[in-house]
Amino acid sequence: MKILTSTYNTKYNTAPFSQIKMSDYQAAFESTIAAARGEIDAITNNSEKPTFENTIEALDFSGQPLDRLSSIFFNLNSAETSDEMQKIAQEVSPILTAFSNDISLNEILFKRVKTVYDQKDELTLTPEQATLLDKKYKSFARNGALLSEDKKSRLREIDTELAKLKLTFGENVLAETNNYELHITNEDDLKGLPEGAIEMARSLAETKEKEGWIFTLDFPSYLPFVTYAENRELRKEITIAAGKKAFQNNEFDNQAITLQIAKLRYKRANLLGYETHAHFVLEERMAQNPNQVITFLSDLLAKAKPAAEKEFAELSAFAKELDGIDQLEKWDGPYFSEKLKQKLFNLDDELLKPYFKLENVLNGAFTIANKLFGLTFREIFDIDKYHSDVQTFEVVDERNKLVAIFYADFFPRKGKRNGAWMTSFKPQYIQNGVNERPHISNICNFTPPTPTKPSLLTFNEVTTLFHEFGHGLHGMLANTTYPSLSGTSVFWDFVELPSQVMENWCYEPEALALFAKHYETGEIIPQEFVEKIKESASFLEGMATLRQLSFGLLDMAFHSNNPTEIMDIKAFEKAAFEGTSLYPDVAENCMSVSFSHIFQGGYSSGYYSYKWAEVLDADAFAYFQEKGIFNKEVATKFKDNILSKGGTEHPMILYKRFRGQEPKPEALLKRAGLI
Repeated sequence: MKILTSTYNTKYNTAPFSQIKMSDYQAAFESTIAAARGEIDAITNNSEKPTFENTIEALDFSGQPLDRLSSIFFNLNSAETSDEMQKIAQEVSPILTAFSNDISLNEILFKRVKTVYDQKDELTLTPEQATLLDKKYKSFARNGALLSEDKKSRLREIDTELAKLKLTFGENVLAETNNYELHITNEDDLKGLPEGAIEMARSLAETKEKEGWIFTLDFPSYLPFVTYAENRELRKEITIAAGKKAFQNNEFDNQAITLQIAKLRYKRANLLGYETHAHFVLEERMAQNPNQVITFLSDLLAKAKPAAEKEFAELSAFAKELDGIDQLEKWDGPYFSEKLKQKLFNLDDELLKPYFKLENVLNGAFTIANKLFGLTFREIFDIDKYHSDVQTFEVVDERNKLVAIFYADFFPRKGKRNGAWMTSFKPQYIQNGVNERPHISNICNFTPPTPTKPSLLTFNEVTTLFHEFGHGLHGMLANTTYPSLSGTSVFWDFVELPSQVMENWCYEPEALALFAKHYETGEIIPQEFVEKIKESASFLEGMATLRQLSFGLLDMAFHSNNPTEIMDIKAFEKAAFEGTSLYPDVAENCMSVSFSHIFQGGYSSGYYSYKWAEVLDADAFAYFQEKGIFNKEVATKFKDNILSKGGTEHPMILYKRFRGQEPKPEALLKRAGLI
């Protein structure tokens, strides 16, 4: 237990994964919560008059061992979980929520914070300090400090219940993902599938001691199947299986949980004096309120829908001509899209994959970060990992000074949730003159190597790697004083700018030449392929935009209205999707119950952020294109004003400092081929 409650006796103070026993966590949480409570009591009971230093700053630096322990535990619960770990998570989450409530509902502590806040005009504060003061005050005021005792008590109940429900939601989705397999024994059913996908499926069957081939709902297994398998019935089976996760009226069903989460969020917002959960959330976002978000999504919808309907009609006609399909269904979309793409551009993922060996792509991201921001990544082998798949890197600047530790975890496995994300095991901050450097992690679920081939990525996986690496750079290059303002601690509709802007380099010949090399011959990707990648970048972009908008609108439907009237989640979802639907509805499917971004993660009332940030990223990259995609001056401005600044100032102030103007949507619409 002691190993988890103090500074770690490890190189760079990295997490001592190999020394942690599952039985250590409970006691470690109790110990670090008690220590953090002691720090809060010392601030609360300080007899000196409240100042920025003894109250606001002291609060931000309090509870560091607890924060560190929480980040290690909950990161592993996403990337390397087990039944035992999930049980501990269910036990400690309510305790952590109660402790958080004890702080935000502490009247005496809030009085001290308010005293400092009320004097803010007389204080000489840096922009970062002014932001911290504002955020600390709001974190109390927006989370119940002004409520009566009976309402505070109700808020505690709601928060405890929400913490448990969100965990259960995620556990159910993971269980449903793990519980399904498509077991194929007839080789004819593999027609159309790439060799790598077949080999991966055979390896999986062998590990389960079964004959034939096994496909799962893990993305590297699922996506090739629905994209290439000629057997339409089997595509239908696996597509429906993916769509009915947690919607099967079994022990892992999320329908009641989804509704409970939506209703509790609404009640919580009402309790705090807000009309809906979206009104509460968006007050602290660039978008400010639900009307702005809905207007933003509706404007994009009006521009994208005609293009999407035209594309869908073309895809339908193509499927009819090719295979006599009268009605295009969801299980046909990826398959015929890929066939049409091959026809129009003579390009498909299987043609490209040999040029995108994972190690080369990762080194390409490192090289680009070096050219832009002067970073060097060196693989190191003397720090702990939580799984043998994980790679560890030391990141240094031009003066050989440590910038960050970087963990890369790229392959699917049983205890890892689907998707891709960036997280940190230790934040960056400056305390007592020491700039504590961050420990950043990228976690993905890419195509794993097979007995005969290395990990070869689809182009979509290449852009995903660059996307998460962009988040990683936001964390690695953080350079702020206070931990709560560091790295990705920014407005949620700004956080996707660094990630999405990095994807742009994947389409540039100058960048591709650095890493897109044939894994067997070393030949650089042919120029004609590069041109086709660029040409096909906006292929079916109207349909893709409509899909993203549908998710944002579903999120807002749940959170910008009163959800207490919802009786049937499926019917509600269908109504929310009405203006964006192209394919016929599938009765057995419901997306909401596995929509982890908004019901487990932090994207509730924030899914629109992906599109919002696309406006920023297209505008930002247009600046790079104008000056040169490796232009040091523009890159330095991006690093100094966006990547290093975290949440120290309002994002629009930071963006304008970088760009010299507010972002314009034209760059996005042009890139998407919508104008």
